[in-house]
Amino acid sequence: MKLTVVGCGYLGATHAASMAELDHEVLGMDSDMDKVAALNSGKAPFHERDLDEMLARHIASGRLKFTASYTEAAAFADLHFIAVGTPQLPGEHAYDLSHLFSAVRQLAPHLKGPAVVAVKSTVPVGTAPRVRDLLNEFAPAGDAIEVAWNPEFLRESSAIEDTLRPDRLVLGFETEHSWAETVLRQCFEKIIETGTPTIVTDWATAELAKASANAFLATKISFINAIAEVCEASGADVTQLADILGHDVRIGRRGMQPGLGFGGGCLPKDIRGFMARADELGVDQALTILREVDAINNWRRERMIDLAREQLDGNLTGKRITIWGAAFKPNTDDIRDSPALAVAQKLHELGATVTVTDPQAIDNARKTHPELDYIDDPSAAVQNADLLLHLTEWPQFSHIDPHHLAARAGTPRVIDGRGTLNTETWREAGWTVRALGRP
Repeated sequence: MKLTVVGCGYLGATHAASMAELDHEVLGMDSDMDKVAALNSGKAPFHERDLDEMLARHIASGRLKFTASYTEAAAFADLHFIAVGTPQLPGEHAYDLSHLFSAVRQLAPHLKGPAVVAVKSTVPVGTAPRVRDLLNEFAPAGDAIEVAWNPEFLRESSAIEDTLRPDRLVLGFETEHSWAETVLRQCFEKIIETGTPTIVTDWATAELAKASANAFLATKISFINAIAEVCEASGADVTQLADILGHDVRIGRRGMQPGLGFGGGCLPKDIRGFMARADELGVDQALTILREVDAINNWRRERMIDLAREQLDGNLTGKRITIWGAAFKPNTDDIRDSPALAVAQKLHELGATVTVTDPQAIDNARKTHPELDYIDDPSAAVQNADLLLHLTEWPQFSHIDPHHLAARAGTPRVIDGRGTLNTETWREAGWTVRALGRP
């Protein structure tokens, strides 16, 4: 098939490359000329595992290219995926849909024949009819344009795997057995043939799928982090407790990782956007639980500050603190709502000298937090430190020899905010070790 992807940020670039991997001819469209140039050279403007290799391979094969022209995109294909960002409105919980509606308005005048517009962007429920109305108003083809909803469930650092081998495929349509369903089933034929569960539903259900999934995952994370507080107070081990709970098939272990909490551009934004839309619909009481989920998650950052202060005898002023981690999670350079950087910034405000290291996210962190110090080498970053905080669970950090580090540190003290360091080995190496939710 031929298809376009409008909006080539994290979601769109990954989707475009993955569709080329499925042997489709793909034209990615983005209004940012610098981004288009980078993608056409086979280089993504962000870090995602294996994406650059896939981009380069399919640019070379001719199956993938990028443009900044809506005219060219509309003429290229009759299937158009919309993958623009829908960030949180400044100062509000609601989604900012301006990029989505702008993309639809700019694409629509060039759609002169029947086409399918499939939206992948995360939105509040009730957005699909507004997209349809815009297309009917601005597209010469009018109601010959069919709107589909195809939510994404990508995990950063596993986005290609999640696109090509998803655990479910959700397709939402205005009416049953539409032409749009036939087109999307053809597009995803190779994925469907592998036995991927495929749920065909209405617009509203498809719109709710991503927000509901992220809300449940956020609830699971905040639940085990709330239990971690009880574990610390009682001397229990939250990691072992999570294992015990995870063996219950009704609960499951995946996603229930105790620690500093979640960040990034999806979970925080989506639970807040979900609450905002529920309020607009007059059912805000139904999602009161999400306010607590959000509050617990933010409290984990304050808890880390309290533990740092405790380890430094109540005084942070002038203390040298090293932070392992800047990205909100490992294997990405994404620092949006990063718990690690939130803690680093607060410690700096309280008078500490903070040095941050990260395998991928230092450049992004330096742009938003120039007041912090940065060192590429995690071992060198510990030199003369009064305290080490492990706040992003990069595998590289867990493999560093704590015996070697102990000689570098001013005082060998570490707080494991992610629960992935071998605390016994670190203690044997002479470190004072504190781990969230563990004795």
